[in-house]
Amino acid sequence: MTDAVYAELDRLLAARDRDDMAPTLAALKVIYDEHPTDARVLYEYAGAHDTAGQEEAAAELYEQALAAGLEGDVRRRCLLQYGSTLRNLGRFDESLALFAGARTEFPDAASLAVFEAITLHAAGHVHAALGSLLDVIAHHVDSPELERYKPAIRGNAANLRDLGAGESAG
Repeated sequence: MTDAVYAELDRLLAARDRDDMAPTLAALKVIYDEHPTDARVLYEYAGAHDTAGQEEAAAELYEQALAAGLEGDVRRRCLLQYGSTLRNLGRFDESLALFAGARTEFPDAASLAVFEAITLHAAGHVHAALGSLLDVIAHHVDSPELERYKPAIRGNAANLRDLGAGESAG
């Protein structure tokens, strides 16, 4: 894949109108038709479908992008977006499994933890969701006023996770 194709992807996405994704989808389809197995093209095309509210199409394209070998930060973003799409489709168990794997692969990614918490909440696991967000705060928020309270925040997070272990969706 050439840098020119990726530069064109970046240009198209920077110019997109999130309220009218039809022109962006049409332009990306041209690139997709020319490079249907390129992982980054698949990922960006999936994301455009997602933004347009076409989650089923997005989910299929995210799967293809991951299978095509996305790496690094683009892979992390794809995992996050795919997990979020699965949540939007009501596929909570699949979303949570995907986030669990993604968090193992990218343990320091606060964004994955936040979106996993959103899925936990949507699945009815409110204690686990709040506990997860408290962990994000304790590990990723640098604030002098919070430093002295981080042990308490971590303790509350653990307590909420314990309470959440008994929660079921619903």
